[in-house]
Amino acid sequence: MYWLEKLKSIFTDFRPIMILQLAIFAVILFFFLRFLFKNNANKVVWVYLIYTVLIGVYLFFADVKETGLYMLVTQGLFMVAVVSLFATELKRDVWSTRRSDHKHEKRGEVTDTNVCIEEIIKAVQNMSKADVGAIIILSNGNLPSGILESGVYLDAEISSQLIESIFFPKTALHDGALILNGTKIQAAGCFLPLAQEVNLSKDLGSRHRAGIGLTETVNVTAIIVSEETGIISIAKGGKIIRYVDTSILRETLKAFYWQDQMD
Repeated sequence: MYWLEKLKSIFTDFRPIMILQLAIFAVILFFFLRFLFKNNANKVVWVYLIYTVLIGVYLFFADVKETGLYMLVTQGLFMVAVVSLFATELKRDVWSTRRSDHKHEKRGEVTDTNVCIEEIIKAVQNMSKADVGAIIILSNGNLPSGILESGVYLDAEISSQLIESIFFPKTALHDGALILNGTKIQAAGCFLPLAQEVNLSKDLGSRHRAGIGLTETVNVTAIIVSEETGIISIAKGGKIIRYVDTSILRETLKAFYWQDQMD
C-alpha cells in the first residue's frame, strides 16, 4: 500500500541530523505551548494542533522531499505569527524573570513582611484621605534599568512616613513612581511608560496611565492613589481595578510578599 511504502521511505531516508532538528523543535514547541497556556490561549493551542495535523498529512501524501525541513518552516511561521499577536504578553514574560539569588533576602521573615504590608497600607490610606497623588510599583527586581535610572536610588527601609514624605506635594520626587523591591524602597521619582490604550476612561490621569502602561509590558503590580479624588486603584497585567478597599490592598500586598511560598 502507498502509505506503507511512504513510511518505509521515511525510515530509509532518516539521517542523524534529523535527531538534532527534532530536538530543537521539541524545545521550541515546549516553550511555545507553555507561553500559550500561561496566557490562557487554549483556543490557539487547538488551532495549532489542527494546523500541525493538516500540514503533516499534506506533506505525507504530497510526496514532498525534505519533509522534516518543510515541517519546521511551516511550524516556525505559525509560531512567529501567534507570538506577534501576543507581543505585549511576551515582553511581560521576558521581564518577569526574577533574581533568584535574592529571593529569600528580599522577602525576609514573615514578621518583616507583615510590618512592610501594614506600613504601606497606612501610607496609602493616609494619602488617600489627604488627596495626595501617588504611584507605588511592587517589583521583583525585574524592572528595566532605564526606569530605575530615571529616578533616585534610595535602598531605604519601608516606612509610612518615608513613603508619605516622598509623595508630599511640591517635593522633588512626588511626580514619579516609587519602586518597592521586597522589603526595601529601591528608588523614587521614576518615570514610567504611559498606556497605549486609547479607550481608557477620561477619569484616569497620568499616574493611572503610567501604572497601566508599565504592567502591560512588565510583570509588576502598581498601586495608584488619585490626586483629584483620593481613590485607590491597582493595576496589573495592563488592567486596572478602581475603588480598592483595605482588604483588597492587603491581599494584593500579601500575594506580592508571599508569592515565593505560594508558587
